[in-house]
Amino acid sequence: MPEDSTSIDYVMEKASGPHFSGLRLDGLLSSPSKSTNSSPSPFRSGVPSFSQISDPAAPNQPFVIGVTGGTASGKTTVCDMIIQQLHDHRIVLVNQDSFYRGLTSEELERVQEYNFDHPDAFDTEQLLHCIDTLKSGQPYQIPIYDFKTHQRKSDAFRQVNACDVIILEGILVFHDSRVRDLMNMKIFVDTDADVRLARRIRRDTVERGRDVDSVLEQYAKFVKPAFDDFVLPSKKYADVIIPRGGDNHVAVDLIVQHIHTKLGQHDLCKIYPNLFVIQSTFQIRGMHTLIREKDISKHDFVFYSDRLIRLVVEHGLGHLPFTEKQVVTPTGSVYSGVDFCKKLCGVSIIRSGESMENALRACCKGIKIGKILIHREGDNGMQLIYEKLPSDISERHVLLLDPVLGTGNCASQAIELLIRKGVPESHIIFLNLISAPEGIHCICKRFPLLKIVTSEIDQCLNEDFRVIPGLGEYGDRYFGTDE
Repeated sequence: MPEDSTSIDYVMEKASGPHFSGLRLDGLLSSPSKSTNSSPSPFRSGVPSFSQISDPAAPNQPFVIGVTGGTASGKTTVCDMIIQQLHDHRIVLVNQDSFYRGLTSEELERVQEYNFDHPDAFDTEQLLHCIDTLKSGQPYQIPIYDFKTHQRKSDAFRQVNACDVIILEGILVFHDSRVRDLMNMKIFVDTDADVRLARRIRRDTVERGRDVDSVLEQYAKFVKPAFDDFVLPSKKYADVIIPRGGDNHVAVDLIVQHIHTKLGQHDLCKIYPNLFVIQSTFQIRGMHTLIREKDISKHDFVFYSDRLIRLVVEHGLGHLPFTEKQVVTPTGSVYSGVDFCKKLCGVSIIRSGESMENALRACCKGIKIGKILIHREGDNGMQLIYEKLPSDISERHVLLLDPVLGTGNCASQAIELLIRKGVPESHIIFLNLISAPEGIHCICKRFPLLKIVTSEIDQCLNEDFRVIPGLGEYGDRYFGTDE
């Protein structure tokens, strides 16, 4: 390690180290463990539990994609195209067909009368257990269903491991609300009925050993009615509808771009659409490394804090409404651009929030800035509040300033005060440098129309309600009153 290990150049260089992601291959195991899929999991929520998100040792939540559509609509082709374009991520494809229930001897005797396209034909509880297990970062042994014997293979399973993306594919994956709630994106593959029938005939005769007459009889008796009763009605739950299935390369490309964006986000951003974390770069990580160092000088702490605050303010301004505007350039040409939001003000939560005022003034010339003081007195939770706000604040968009979001209690009090003053919740943008998951939950759940813009989400709060790893008493460090 170099002698001056705390120098600015050294810290910035160390923050730019390499990072890698890998791909794990799945295989077949002949001696499966019975404990992997023996009982369904009690966890049934599409939103990760509070402890999962705040636990620094917990694995990142995988992005779950549901893909459905009529029989032979091209669902598997769409899934394969997505997997090919996400080759630099670990991906698990889970087919609902793997969770068909094995037929009893009585059902096998009348297999021609059995409806394989009904929700009762699938073991939905085990499917839920599979997705829950994979979302928790644990491996799972997926059963292999034999479509000729209509039984699960007893001597082989498909082993899948922890992953970044789970793709759940099947005709009825949207039918059960518990399964839908586990999905971050829902895709419906829409293909012409005649095309689907032709594909089904070819697939069932070649791959599943059936004759054409039995395929047509099953289609008329079970498949089409099930599509009308269960599959088509679930189309309303789709986030994206892909006409023509795998032939629609444009739609698949757009979906992959969206997935790439989501994979680069913190898990909480996948839950709360009103939470925005500025894109991390080595410069930003380097500056965070500096201001979190307990022995950094006050001058350097203020300098790099101001740089980060400026980035957060600029990002927050990007969420304000704008109007189109044309101007004439010095060359005589017309430039079509946008005009900034005019009705704007800042509100700082005293006193740490005052550290963000200079950056706001540097970005918005002549901006009005109000102040709110929230003080907790003793242990009885009483709040003593002082406020000085613009008289026309109800007509303005408000940038609420506080560098650290901890429990969210003080911020909630400030937001409630602004709302009582007539500011619409959707007109408030809360800017901070670091946020604790607990505070994000508190604010985003109570005020879903408000936007939060932060530069980094920390691990958790400790027993003293301090942000961990955090950066200490921000106001004292910034204003030099920590000695």
